[in-house]
Amino acid sequence: MENDIRVPIASDADIVIARQQGRSLAEQLGFSSTDQTIIATAISEVARNIIKFAKRGEIVLSHIARNPTNGIMVVARDQGPGIRDIHLAIQDGYTTGKGLGMGLPGCKRLMDEMEIKSVVGKGTQVTMKKWLP
Repeated sequence: MENDIRVPIASDADIVIARQQGRSLAEQLGFSSTDQTIIATAISEVARNIIKFAKRGEIVLSHIARNPTNGIMVVARDQGPGIRDIHLAIQDGYTTGKGLGMGLPGCKRLMDEMEIKSVVGKGTQVTMKKWLP
């Protein structure tokens, strides 16, 4: 879409910008402050994964519509190492590092829809959607 908000991700400062942009778009779309926080949290998780595993990538934020409902779509993409086992990666408690294993499973719970596409050696794309109630 032409009105997409693109945030390059390469540092912790970029995560803050992506969160702020996501919260701002969610507010414009009419999401409650609670949902704005939920959306910002999910953005943080996927942006952190970009830095941790791929070093750089981008977050794309979009207004989406499905009659009669509006929503927000968050796409996190990178050209990192990819995810070998997506099913395992979205299991609670699974971690590849020192984390709590809450990242992707947490995002799946926070958002209404989540899809992960990944090719080992090529990169990963996580698409999340949250719809207005």
